[in-house]
Amino acid sequence: MRYVSRVLQPGETVSYATTLHWCIYLRAVAPFLVAVAVLISPAYIPQFPPTLNWVVQAVAGLFALLGLLRLLSGFIRRKTTEFAVTNRRVIYKFGLIRRVTFEMNLSTVESVHVAQSILGRVLNFGQVEIRGTGSSFTPDNLISDPLTFRSHITARE
Repeated sequence: MRYVSRVLQPGETVSYATTLHWCIYLRAVAPFLVAVAVLISPAYIPQFPPTLNWVVQAVAGLFALLGLLRLLSGFIRRKTTEFAVTNRRVIYKFGLIRRVTFEMNLSTVESVHVAQSILGRVLNFGQVEIRGTGSSFTPDNLISDPLTFRSHITARE
């Protein structure tokens, strides 16, 4: 919430802040599983030539590297994305080097739409679309606890 705390106006307070759900790291699991499968596959192939072990290790290493890159990408994306509801506006910020922000005054919010898949309902993540007077924006489809986020937007205190 570093960006949000820097852009607060005098008298403005954060009522709710969230980030991307941890499931963003699930994209990294598949390459790691493939790497493990490639590494153990020679043990299950009869008469596998030992001279090809270096090929198996290289392919497994490439998949492990891909998994590591996806893990790092998810970590950076999660750490650089902020969602916040203040007593005056909704703030969404993402990006590490190139920053993109969306802000909407709470007084102009007309409706808030939440979409969750079955997995999203089980793991508590989803997509929130905020429609305001003359504009709308959809922050992300992996918002952690989207119903609480929606409740804080619609609860005009």
